[in-house]
Amino acid sequence: MTIEKALADKALTLKISGRIDSKTAPELEKTVQDALDSITCLVFDFDDVVYISSAGLRILLIAQKKMNSRGEMKVINVNNDIMEIFEVTGFTDILTIG
Repeated sequence: MTIEKALADKALTLKISGRIDSKTAPELEKTVQDALDSITCLVFDFDDVVYISSAGLRILLIAQKKMNSRGEMKVINVNNDIMEIFEVTGFTDILTIG
């Protein structure tokens, strides 16, 4: 997994490539936690994400809960396979996906 960060004012976009699983999730979690205090908008760009496990879903859920009180969070460029995971787990009701 690779993470590219783009910060504009108080909006952070994380462009993620590869797999978000139990091996790579700690890196994503640290990146998100380090950034949350200084932003009001968090965008996950999933254009190049090929897989997300429950460990990755957990990070999205934690980030969404924290961003609810700070601003907004959205997940963009979600492919059909990842969208199916979001639908089966009910994350389509929790996340803003666009």
